[in-house]
Amino acid sequence: MLKWALIFLVISLVAGFLGFRGVSSAAATIAKVLFGIALILFLIFLILAFMAGSAVV
Repeated sequence: MLKWALIFLVISLVAGFLGFRGVSSAAATIAKVLFGIALILFLIFLILAFMAGSAVV
């Protein structure tokens, strides 16, 4: 998912450089949403890993 966020970020930067403001804005929004979802999933799995580690010990 983070890979797709980076792809959309690159699309946004290229589109912005070429002057396509609508495409750039849409791609940036998609990149932000995907990055937010990836960050939330990372934090959830990090908490679950700490909980599993403390259950084993």
